[in-house]
Order: sequence, then C-alpha cells, then structure tokens
Amino acid sequence: MTTQHPGRRLAVIVALLAMLAPFSIDTYLPSFPDIALEFNTSALYLQQTLSFYLLAFAGMTLVYGPLSDAFGRRVVILGAVAMYIGCSIGAAVAANEHWLMAMRIGQGLSASGGIVVGRAIIRDAFAGVQAQRVMAQMMLMFALAPAVAPIVGGWLHEAFGWRSVFVFLALLGLGTWIWTALSLPETLPAIARQSIHPRAVAAAYGRALRSSAFLLLVAIVALNFGGIFLYIAASPVVIYEHLHYGANDFWRLFVPLVAGMMAGTFLSGRLAGRLSHAHAVDLGYGLMLVAAASSLLLTFTAVSGTLSIILPGALYASGMALAMPNLTLMALELFPTHRGTASAVQGFSQTTFNAAVAGLLAPFLSRQLPWMAAGMLVMCFAGFVLWRLARRAHRQPVLLS
Repeated sequence: MTTQHPGRRLAVIVALLAMLAPFSIDTYLPSFPDIALEFNTSALYLQQTLSFYLLAFAGMTLVYGPLSDAFGRRVVILGAVAMYIGCSIGAAVAANEHWLMAMRIGQGLSASGGIVVGRAIIRDAFAGVQAQRVMAQMMLMFALAPAVAPIVGGWLHEAFGWRSVFVFLALLGLGTWIWTALSLPETLPAIARQSIHPRAVAAAYGRALRSSAFLLLVAIVALNFGGIFLYIAASPVVIYEHLHYGANDFWRLFVPLVAGMMAGTFLSGRLAGRLSHAHAVDLGYGLMLVAAASSLLLTFTAVSGTLSIILPGALYASGMALAMPNLTLMALELFPTHRGTASAVQGFSQTTFNAAVAGLLAPFLSRQLPWMAAGMLVMCFAGFVLWRLARRAHRQPVLLS
C-alpha cells in the first residue's frame, strides 16, 4: 500500500463528515417558498432557521474541540452523527415552523462535529507538505457538496415535497455513520490526550484567544468565506427574484461556484511543496480581489445579472479555496498539542460570522445586486488588510525545502 492511499482514504472519510454541514445549509433552500406557505410563516422566519442553525453550529464547535482532544476523535464523531440523524428525522415530520426551528438547531449542534474534528484528524495523521495535500484533497471533495445539495434539494422538492429533503439528510447521515464506524481509525493516541477538566479547557482556550497571530488567521478565514457565503445565504432571493429562475435552477449559481472551489483546491494541492503557505495565500488574494472588484463593476453594466454574479463568483471561489487550506494549517500549527481546541475556535468564529451574514447582511444586501457585490468586496478587502498584518509576522521563503 502506498503512502498516498491512506491519505486519500482518510480525506474521503473526513470529507463525508464535513459534507453534512453544507448539505444541511443548501439542500432545503429551494423549498423555502413551499415551507413558508404550508406553515403560514414569513420568508424572514425561514431565513432565521438558517441563522439559528449556524449559531448552534458555532456554539457546539467549542465543545467538540476539547471533547475530541480528551476522548479521541472517533467516539466524538460517531456521537455527533447519531444526533444529526435523529434531528433530521425530526425535521422531516415537523408539525409547525417552531418544531422545524428546533430541529434545525439540533442539526447545527450535531453537524459541526464533522468539520471541527475532521481538521484535527488530518493534522494528527499528516505533517508538512503531505498535510497540505491531504487537506486540499479533502476540500476538493467537500467542495462538491454546495453544488450538489441545492440540485438534489430541488429534485426532491419537485418530486416528493420539502419533507423528503430532510429524509434524504437523515439517510445521508446514516450512511456517513456506518462508513465512519467501519473505516475511521483513531488518530489521537491515548498518550497525547488532554484533560477535560473545565480549568484545563479554559486555559487552552485562553492561550488561543491571547494569540494575536492565531486570531488574525481565524478572522481572515471568516472574512474570506463570508464573501461567498453572502451569495449562498441569499440564493433564494438571487435565483427567484434577481435571475427569475425556478426551484430546479439553483445549479446555475452553485455549479460554477463549486467548480471554482474545486479548481482552487486542486491548485493548492499542486502547489504544496513548491510555494510556502504564505505565498499561496498571496496568490489566492490576488484572485479574490480581482473577482470581487469585477463583480461590483459588472453590476453597473449591460451584463448586470447572471454574468455579474456567476463568473466573478467562480473566480472568487477559486482564490478562496486556494487560500483556505494554507490558512487553516498555519492556524493549527500554532497549537500542536490542542489541535481540536484550535480547530474549534476557528470553526466557531467562521460559523458565527456566517450566521451574521445569513441573518443580517444577506436579507439587507440581497435587495440589490450592487449591494451584494459591494458586500463581497468589503469583506475581501478587510481580510486582505488583516492578512498583510499577519504576513509580516509569518515570513517564509517562497520555495519550501
């Protein structure tokens, strides 16, 4: 068996675990109008089912990190996915919008385990260039989820109604649990585990929160992803109102975005060992800034609409995906004995910011396409400014030895 084969297998397992989160976000988006009609509730309330999902997701990341550092990665993952299955079934049989909200919160509490613990698993098992390549492989597969999810959701919605979407999520969770139980090894040996005592956990979080280098990297990741998540969260408005498409047309927005993400993650893997993490992030920012500026300019031209959203969005996604694995590894390398905790802080920050984007920015900015493009550009530029600050404290040679 080659050394690459276990890496690919582990990347597949972690990608499956991480895919529960984007599937939980995107699959039910085409069903918003029908859910609102059945429950006689507002579109704004349904938007909050996404926001509260993300808030629950963010809060629970702070629990999964220390738990996985103390008890190991495998048992924490299996427990989280089991909870996800139950909440997905509950959402499928929801009797009213409040029940649906509660089950969405439960999905958020459970789906966060896959992403938080998954990043720690990769860093447990691999180091250096190999870690970057495996992280890129994981993100390459993970990038498929946002494209596939709304397409699957649209098909299921049209064929069987919105409740079938949550049945699908329950079956996806069940398949992931079985595959993980059979295939995922424990990557954190007993000798490397940390105390779960509240004082020890608080001390670990305190060290992370006092590290300016770490917090800068965490903020940069959140801002980068926020630029593209603005369009994901507002996709029902973008698809139905601005582009005048139907429930089966979400692929027109998501497929180019994910194709861009796949191109960026592929490039990240190819550049591993050739460029340092820092220089790969520099390249990613070059793509993101060009994309965000182009999108804003195009909204004021004759091509405003489909081209002003889709083409710049795909380019932005490429730059973001190129930068993301490198930024993540740079952050985790700062805390080699508490990777789960460090991953939790990153996950909490990113998801909390996504919740703010979904609950506050998306409903307001989605009224006009230029406002959305300006929102992407502002978040991208803010991340770039923070990156220049972090770059000074993290100088590396362009070529890795």
